[in-house]
Amino acid sequence: MKGPEDIESYLLRLDVPYEALGPEMWNVHVVENQNLVLSLAGPVIVFRLKVMDAPETDKEAFYETLLNLNTTEMVHGAFGLENGAVVIVAALALENLDFSEFQATIDDLSLCIGKLYPLLSKFRSAA
Repeated sequence: MKGPEDIESYLLRLDVPYEALGPEMWNVHVVENQNLVLSLAGPVIVFRLKVMDAPETDKEAFYETLLNLNTTEMVHGAFGLENGAVVIVAALALENLDFSEFQATIDDLSLCIGKLYPLLSKFRSAA
């Protein structure tokens, strides 16, 4: 099973700026003004990227949009809510994790935020 040393090695290979937040947690700077937090949780690595604060108005349409995007746009993760914020979360098993899978997940989350933020930010201005 992969551990913290393997994740550090993968981050170095990606050549992205990052900082250790703890022995099993990293803040990775892959998207401008957005921080991807990686954390080891038992047998998985969790990728968590804050998208925006949840809107105060037009919630039903916003949440319906998120659910639709989960089924049509998300390959490695899903939208969720955490403490009033919209996040993208993905998890991969550490047992057979390889660099290609790790990189593909980070790339997918980065592309999703770039592609989908303009759509979601329309709800933000309604707040």
